[in-house]
Amino acid sequence: MVKIRNIELGEFPLLLAPMEDVSDPPFRALCKKNGADLMYTEFISSEGLIRDAVKSVQKLDIFEYERPVGIQIFGSEIESMKQAAEIIENYGCPVKKVACKGAGAGILQDIPKMVRMTQAIVKATNLPVTVKTRLGWDDDTKYVVETAERLQDIGIEAISIHGRTRKQMYKGDADWTLIGEVKNNQRMHIPVFGNGDIDTPEKALEYKQRYGVDGIMIGRASIGYPWIFNEIKHYLATGTHLAAPGLKDRVEAARDHLQMSVNWKGEVLGIAEMKRHYTNYFKGISHFKDYRMKLVTSTDLQEVMELLDYISAHEEEFVFV
Repeated sequence: MVKIRNIELGEFPLLLAPMEDVSDPPFRALCKKNGADLMYTEFISSEGLIRDAVKSVQKLDIFEYERPVGIQIFGSEIESMKQAAEIIENYGCPVKKVACKGAGAGILQDIPKMVRMTQAIVKATNLPVTVKTRLGWDDDTKYVVETAERLQDIGIEAISIHGRTRKQMYKGDADWTLIGEVKNNQRMHIPVFGNGDIDTPEKALEYKQRYGVDGIMIGRASIGYPWIFNEIKHYLATGTHLAAPGLKDRVEAARDHLQMSVNWKGEVLGIAEMKRHYTNYFKGISHFKDYRMKLVTSTDLQEVMELLDYISAHEEEFVFV
């Protein structure tokens, strides 16, 4: 059983990565429904929280069905990050965790500062603190094995590592070799989660066996495809594949996502922010361009819902390619 303090996450947990403009409450609800064990919020600015900025505070909206959930904060000033952690704890959510991403990946250029900042956050809150990081800033600064040790020593309770450097962004293949070294370092005793390029159940099993990580964090592969969590779990347990979601499943997910977005942010903003997701939900379907254009241009909730109903009822018109 993998635990972060007293929070049980299962034998091999699957985590939803923090993604700006993606991992909001409606999207997290869909991922939770489809098997995610632990989810992270979008990136929340420490400076924004301190200044009570509406956008930053709204990202602290957490619903009971999501728990446990991690709050992903970032910033460049140690005092601001410390204050943000205190604000989150006082927000009154006992099973939240505080996740520190430093000043984004930029702090990988100053590991001592990263350690000092994380230590200040650990001291500022009674909540368990985790860190999400990359291998290093560039190919010459891949210090993640040493850095993970130092962060563990000052009190973090789990670490997630993306198998690329900051300079790589999302280019090239993720290199899990150093993630495996962190996990297999005999000094490490906290959970180590791997992240990067896991987009199939087969790859999840391969990397689990090859690198020995305690769980996997999934980001881009879940966008428009929240089913990936249960698909991986099923494959790990049985060696067989779940049936892929059909068009009706995709429409249902899009409808639920849209309705939750509207409930959370209101009709105008909920409809607008949902537009970025339709391409992903209906990716790989032939003869869908005209319908996609209608979905992303309509500003009327009833019209969008009726269009989704039509698509679902005329499944025979569409083919997955």
